[in-house]
Amino acid sequence: MEYDLHIHTHYSRCSNLKPKTILKIAYKRNLDGIAITDHHEIKGALEVKRLNRRKGFEVIVGEEISTNYGDVLVYYLKDKINKTDFFEVIEEARKQKALVVLPHPFRRTPVHDHKFQVPIKDVKGNIDAVECFNARILCPSDNRKAEKAANELGIAKTAGSDSHFFFEIGTARTIFERDLRSAIKNKKTRIAGKIRFGAFGGVLSFLRKKLYRQKHI
Repeated sequence: MEYDLHIHTHYSRCSNLKPKTILKIAYKRNLDGIAITDHHEIKGALEVKRLNRRKGFEVIVGEEISTNYGDVLVYYLKDKINKTDFFEVIEEARKQKALVVLPHPFRRTPVHDHKFQVPIKDVKGNIDAVECFNARILCPSDNRKAEKAANELGIAKTAGSDSHFFFEIGTARTIFERDLRSAIKNKKTRIAGKIRFGAFGGVLSFLRKKLYRQKHI
């Protein structure tokens, strides 16, 4: 199975992806499943899940949450999490039997520092996996640092494109057998991908957010 576990719809201000477009491209690029992870929102994920008509193709309802420690991805949600304290987010996720993943924990950009603010070892018991390949990383060593940390701490690995535009979908993949929950629990995932459009996509997201702010001043 090959999943792209980090995709944003237009419900994220920095993305222009419509649900139907995401599904069309994901099918075309031979993905077996995707996770929709909008910023502090699950409406897009629910819409993509509702529109999915391909048998055997899984759409995971997820959310990317900015906490006081850094960004967190939560998968298999039933309800949106409105907390921003890291440990409160974890508590809410566990109530929903959701998976918790640290995305791009060492990522830094000229515009925004996405680096997780505490050592991963300090929160190891609160997370299920680390995103060890993010296709939007500008410096490949940031992904390597994440993979090294996961190896040293014995944590499962995931990969995600962090797609905000159509050309990014499927550029990173989490590879596993059977179902994702079991694969992560048993640390039987593999990661693959290419940092092909990361910088370009990042610039487009920056411009899109800037335009949104200007329209809503």
